[in-house]
Amino acid sequence: MVTGGWITRAGRERWQRDAVRELAAILDAHPGLPLIAWVVGQSGGSLSGRIAGAGTRAAFTAWQQALGLEDVLKVPADGRAAAWLRATTRCGSVRITVTAVVPAAGPDAAVTS
Repeated sequence: MVTGGWITRAGRERWQRDAVRELAAILDAHPGLPLIAWVVGQSGGSLSGRIAGAGTRAAFTAWQQALGLEDVLKVPADGRAAAWLRATTRCGSVRITVTAVVPAAGPDAAVTS
């Protein structure tokens, strides 16, 4: 609840419950997707999926396609630093962001448009 520019604790708790319900719905709808780490945001109704390790690029692509993730940002590896992928979408009132870090030396390091 927004009143006078302040967000109440009850409002933040509601946002977190909404985000958790949305995550449960996503996982129920897509049981075959690669497992990734999820973080429920402290406020604002947000979910952040984080992908790292073997098969990072394939896992990112699978989640991107399944959720219809938009606003994709791709930062290629420069030989020393890892490649970085991020995509976002909205499901109802919940903002969903999936981020992947691809090791620079790994086979997935090449990031294509």
